[in-house]
Formats: sequence, structure tokens, C-alpha cells
Amino acid sequence: MSEAKAYHPEEHVNEEPRNDLIDVGMGFIVTFGFFLLIAVIFTVIEIMTQ
Repeated sequence: MSEAKAYHPEEHVNEEPRNDLIDVGMGFIVTFGFFLLIAVIFTVIEIMTQ
């Protein structure tokens, strides 16, 4: 019987290293910017329709 190679996640080579803190920060900034844009658009619409 041939033995299957054991899976060792610690041997996995990270092909694309990422900075998780920057990724999370950019996610917060993009989400905040998107919500801010929506709020500004609806505020302008509300003021224009009065």
C-alpha cells in the first residue's frame, strides 16, 4: 500500500503575503465612504424636494 502524504498546513507557502491590518483598515474606510456617499446623496435629495 502506498502511503498518502500527510497534509501539513505549516508547510504551505504563502504565495501572496498580505498585511491584514491594512486590509481591515481599507475595508472600514471603503465601507464608511460608501455609507457616507449614500447619506450625502439622500440628504441632498431631501433638501432639494422641500
